[in-house]
Amino acid sequence: MTHEIFGLDAFSPREIAQRVSEVGVAKARLPLLTLALLGALAGAFIGLGAMMYTLVAADASLGFAASRLVGGLVFSLGLVLVSVAGAELFTGNNLLAMAWAGGRITSAEVLRNWVVVCSANFAGAAALALLVAWSGHGSLNGGAVGRAAVRIALAKAELDPGTAFVRGVLCNVLVCMAVWMALAGRSVTDKVLAIVFPITAFVAAGFEHSVANMYFFPLAMLLGAPIDAAAMAANLLPVIAGNIAGGSVLVAGVYWVIYLRGSGQAPGAAPPGR
Repeated sequence: MTHEIFGLDAFSPREIAQRVSEVGVAKARLPLLTLALLGALAGAFIGLGAMMYTLVAADASLGFAASRLVGGLVFSLGLVLVSVAGAELFTGNNLLAMAWAGGRITSAEVLRNWVVVCSANFAGAAALALLVAWSGHGSLNGGAVGRAAVRIALAKAELDPGTAFVRGVLCNVLVCMAVWMALAGRSVTDKVLAIVFPITAFVAAGFEHSVANMYFFPLAMLLGAPIDAAAMAANLLPVIAGNIAGGSVLVAGVYWVIYLRGSGQAPGAAPPGR
């Protein structure tokens, strides 16, 4: 009946909420090696999207709006790879808060997932940055690609923590909505269409994605940008906090209240039999 109401064969919003909760339980209990390897893949996938964005940003012939929109469109490659090929992305995994709120996983399980995945995302993104730097990719377009990579990282390093946090919040609202809507689909085409528009929007608006920044900073440092580990951390810490707030509270938390509140245990309670 719900499929008839919402048209075609897409899952309804209430069914998506239930799927997010189920997926959250499975993600929280993945074996450590599997989780780490999938996390490294996600970091590399998002890095590939960031690499494509840098190519567009290096084209001076594009106007501001065109550059932002096309850059956002090609950056969508990253989340498409994560969603379709399979990987564990920290920002998307902020939706585990829905399973936690229903008492289906513990706080320790959420933190384990986030710490492992975030660390593995960084490893994967930084490894890709190293390969991209070694490949001479920055020399494309007469060196404009390398200069664009440095310019992007320097602009991020100059953000004050409050701005970085808010941009992180807004970014992950859109990223988690992309993940949420992708779970409504039943085909690869459905997933791609659900992902492209929110991701294009967050990139075009200049919001901050922690895993993308885990690629931009190492690449710029390898290309000689005057950025050190402290400057990178000064951006990543507030952006990560903002991503958590946006995904866990404003998406997972709100939808849990709307669709699943009262259907589970108290937030953070141990699942039955554990």
